[in-house]
Amino acid sequence: MSNSYSAVGYGGVSDGLGVKPAVLVVDMQLGFTDPKFPLGGLPMIHSAADHIVELLEVARARRVPVAKCFTAYGSKADMPRWKVPAVREEFLYGHPCTGFDPRLHDEAYDFTFCKSAPSIFFLTPLMTFLTKHRIDTVIITGCTTSGCVRASIIDAFSYGFRIAVPEDCCGDAERGPHEDNLRDCQRRYCEVSDMRTMKAYLEGIQTPSF
Repeated sequence: MSNSYSAVGYGGVSDGLGVKPAVLVVDMQLGFTDPKFPLGGLPMIHSAADHIVELLEVARARRVPVAKCFTAYGSKADMPRWKVPAVREEFLYGHPCTGFDPRLHDEAYDFTFCKSAPSIFFLTPLMTFLTKHRIDTVIITGCTTSGCVRASIIDAFSYGFRIAVPEDCCGDAERGPHEDNLRDCQRRYCEVSDMRTMKAYLEGIQTPSF
């Protein structure tokens, strides 16, 4: 954190994490994790997928809720004005790029749904799911850090959740925007850590929450 931010108190308060967590996985669909698709060849996102797999193994074993989203549209008529050609041309219902990466997917356990905007919260059934299970903390993972992950962090903050973001469970096209956005979110909205820290946190939850 720069001296200018710290001097006026940014990041000076932390409420820590709670006792009823859920893991949120943003857009880890084949369009971002399979190199045959235009957006699927980004190394940071592939690395994030590997770390998310490990985190989800612990979450499911501890009966911690897992919610995952993918992005898709019926046509360009119901699509926001994305400036990314691959999203406009391929992120359509039924297209192979909208399928979940099978390494991260457990159909019998995970709550999965489609979203149409950057945030995993915006006009989705996620809040009903989190409220039903009395969640107080969300662990946000996925891609991209500077886009849909950041949007999801801001909405989670706005809804009053405690937020943890494992840095190595998120990915972006470049390391600069990834690091800059996490640094900024940490001084405003959330706790930034890593996969190992989050695994230890989940393993320490006393009462399975799902």
